[in-house]
Amino acid sequence: MKMIDVAKIANVSVATVSRVISQPDRVSKETRQKVLEVIKELNYQPHMIARQFRTKETKTILVVVPDITKAFFSEVLRGIEHTALKNGYQVILGDTENDIEREREYINLLLKKQVDGMVLLTARIDKESLEEISNQFPMVLACEYMNGLNIPTVSIDNISSARKLTEHLIQLGHTKIAHITGPINVILSRDRLRGYQQAMLKYDLILDPAFIQEGDFSYESGYNQMLKLLALETIPTAVFVFNDEMAVGAIAAVKDSGLNVPKDIAVVGFDNVKMSSVYEPRITTIDQPKYKIGKKAMDLLLKLMSGEGLQKKKFVLKDQLIIRESCGAKASVQELEKV
Repeated sequence: MKMIDVAKIANVSVATVSRVISQPDRVSKETRQKVLEVIKELNYQPHMIARQFRTKETKTILVVVPDITKAFFSEVLRGIEHTALKNGYQVILGDTENDIEREREYINLLLKKQVDGMVLLTARIDKESLEEISNQFPMVLACEYMNGLNIPTVSIDNISSARKLTEHLIQLGHTKIAHITGPINVILSRDRLRGYQQAMLKYDLILDPAFIQEGDFSYESGYNQMLKLLALETIPTAVFVFNDEMAVGAIAAVKDSGLNVPKDIAVVGFDNVKMSSVYEPRITTIDQPKYKIGKKAMDLLLKLMSGEGLQKKKFVLKDQLIIRESCGAKASVQELEKV
């Protein structure tokens, strides 16, 4: 039996159940009674209740990722682990496979005090629950983010970098530019779409709805969505793809259709994972400072766990535009301005 089960039956948040156990005075009498009745009915026994938080340490950190198979996260995890080990902490990994219920279950480990703190590389549960939990336990959000969320966050500015990448294509002379997005329910997908739209509008270029196709982060979706673009009566001359893995799929679809990248269609990606520098043609992309994101997130978590307050909670790191052959321009590195 888990705390999340109590929360579901009592129709309250996991954070509320935690407060009933550790800080009952902060919960209304009616809600407290309802939760206690469910706890009694289920015979729920928490492993380590929240009031033990400051006196017991596990020396363990939990890092929650949305999909461990994605190459992007390996360098972020390395930055987290190197910093954790240097400070005497072990790191355990939780892979949600983009399942919101599994994300809740991993957060439950923090509530039961089986880990000392948590770095989330994904945030799909509701903002209210995250903030309630972060008020009691050390938590840092990295890579992904939520608007208005009062939790320490480390990321890049996805809107400005997507805008910069699209403007690069425009400056190369392209006017028919398409965008293959990630899942639109993910904030990173919406931000990169917004950056693409801002660049197109800035240069008075037509935003054709057919030129925007939604993918799912995978090679296969990059391939399939590019085929849809190639089936249009008027095909784009350039495509900005949400990430490098999808960009590889998109380039494969162009090749299989008898066309050439970048001669017939320019393709750019995002993230600068290893494959982008070895695939042919090598892929123009945005380099996220993955190791630095992980290191910064862990540094912030260490401060929270030591009881140190943070005067600043939002950290936007610098990224780079990496120009390679897939866009048809001469290879170079352009640094984006720090936000």
